[in-house]
Amino acid sequence: MHYKDLIVWQRAMDLTTEIYRLTKKMPKDELYGLTNQLRRATVSIPSNIAEGNGRASTGDYVRFLVIARGSVSEVETQLLICVRIGYLLEEDIKTSLGLCEEIGRLLTSIIKKLRN
Repeated sequence: MHYKDLIVWQRAMDLTTEIYRLTKKMPKDELYGLTNQLRRATVSIPSNIAEGNGRASTGDYVRFLVIARGSVSEVETQLLICVRIGYLLEEDIKTSLGLCEEIGRLLTSIIKKLRN
């Protein structure tokens, strides 16, 4: 199956779009701080799914999916930091957190299936 057909990749792309939208609300002096970190972490999710899908071995694919799952946790944590320090409101991040939860579940499911 091509990576573009994977629901997890599609949701990761949705999350990336949402994070870019959210980070536009953040202070300009955070452009090279949390804004950059969030954008890099979220871009790495669909990128690692795609790269793993293009690898020749199942082991490589699983490794890239595990990296993507780690990036999901990174994005969740950074969003919560943004709320704690007052850059975003809890209401602002609900959609993103929901996508993170869904992507994390999907990645875990795929990883388990590939390992068996």
